[in-house]
Amino acid sequence: MQRYQIPARENWRTKVEQLGFTYHTLDGVTYWDEKVYYEFGRGEADKIEQSTNELYQLCLKAVDQVIQGQWYDRFLIPDAFIPAVETSWKNREPSIYGRFDLAWDGSGNTPPKMLEFNADTPTSLFEGAAVQWFWLNDFKGQLDQFNSIHEKLVAHWKTIRPWLGNKPLYFSCLHQFPEDVVNVNYLRDCAAQAGIETKFISVHDIGRRKNTFVDMDENPIDFIFKLYPWEWMIHEEFGALLNGSSTRWIEPMWKMILSNKAILPVLWKLFPNHPNLLECYFDDPGPMKNYAQKPLFSREGANVTLVEGEKIISETRGEYGEEGFVYQQLYKLPDFDGYRPVIGSWIIGDQAAGMGIRETNTLVTDNFSRFVPHVVR
Repeated sequence: MQRYQIPARENWRTKVEQLGFTYHTLDGVTYWDEKVYYEFGRGEADKIEQSTNELYQLCLKAVDQVIQGQWYDRFLIPDAFIPAVETSWKNREPSIYGRFDLAWDGSGNTPPKMLEFNADTPTSLFEGAAVQWFWLNDFKGQLDQFNSIHEKLVAHWKTIRPWLGNKPLYFSCLHQFPEDVVNVNYLRDCAAQAGIETKFISVHDIGRRKNTFVDMDENPIDFIFKLYPWEWMIHEEFGALLNGSSTRWIEPMWKMILSNKAILPVLWKLFPNHPNLLECYFDDPGPMKNYAQKPLFSREGANVTLVEGEKIISETRGEYGEEGFVYQQLYKLPDFDGYRPVIGSWIIGDQAAGMGIRETNTLVTDNFSRFVPHVVR
């Protein structure tokens, strides 16, 4: 694993905008940075793929254990929603995707370590599947990437199509956020390529008629993909309707278990010393002197505190923390000339499908961390 600096393509902004990638720059700061790329050997890419597949199987076993053990209080899942969570798991309602955040420097001595799992509303899918792929074709088309995201998405939507029963699949997000809209429209396009009829509706335009969710024309919504967190939905005005409605959701309700950082200490409890896991606990750091304190629901690195030798070495701000914390073994992102990459490794269905890299010059990856492409030799 190596980091290289190169010139950006001429007219790179035009090239990515032609793909529909409109948020390449955020508040004047470059988000898509093609003046840098990371290179992996084939064996290293295989290691990331293998670790991702194994981690996902551990996560599925953990969901089953949480449900069997009734550990819902740790996940802050209200009692009223427990039957729906259990039904969605019992019926194996389908999941489309998720993204593991992994720390690794390519070393053969230490395997990739799971920092967390973005299981419900992961973004950076479009740049991972498409933008970096088109960059590669312009850069060195004879090289490869760990990237079969698009092909696996279309194939997985085909397996889900019979579940829909020839009814349309709605796609929804908050329409005022370009990143969400682009990611949702990309997923919608993949579904359409799989032969699924699709429709778009903004989250705020989803209506209620008696015990049914409806669109703007009062048509019932039977199936819907939403890029909107479950922990928000269940506490909103019409959250109670989620229990009585026949609407089926993607990601399914059982993903509430995996999208919560409470899954990290559960994984450690169930699979202690697994090579891809980091030591992690509820309530306090236990025997650890070096650890990361993470809120159960935080996003984009908000409200994370890093402690080394019982001294705070990094602390981020945000609006999370009242829900409680987990305490995970401190595992610093590798240092490449002062830049620290985190590997976002994608699961499509139940298969590892590719990766994207976010890098920053701080110890915590946040919403201004840059997305950079990669190649595999």
